[in-house]
Amino acid sequence: MCKHILNAQVAIRAPCCKQWYDCAECHAEKEDHRLRKTNEMAFMCKKCKKAFRKDMTAYEESDEYCPHCDNHYVIEAKTPQAAIGVEGDDPRINSKLLKDERVKEDKFRSLFAQDTTDRLG
Repeated sequence: MCKHILNAQVAIRAPCCKQWYDCAECHAEKEDHRLRKTNEMAFMCKKCKKAFRKDMTAYEESDEYCPHCDNHYVIEAKTPQAAIGVEGDDPRINSKLLKDERVKEDKFRSLFAQDTTDRLG
């Protein structure tokens, strides 16, 4: 799984070292050389797990799909975003983190009661 692009649909075979990576940033983190550019790219679809090649000089809109399973692999990348949240158990199972903010109802209180001091003492 790529930590840079959360919805990566294909893995890319680096032409320089012949290793599979999810993105160019993953290659840069693991290798000590730059990613070599090439006109023919090798991809592996993450849906059907089959490899295929694409000529990048004659790339068309129809080339955005896996030739084996028709998975659309050219999509807008979703990158990790920082978020603030509370981590804990599922509140349906363990509700220890939930605080009940409701006020307990006074059992002597009534709409018709004018003075409640004589009942308390």
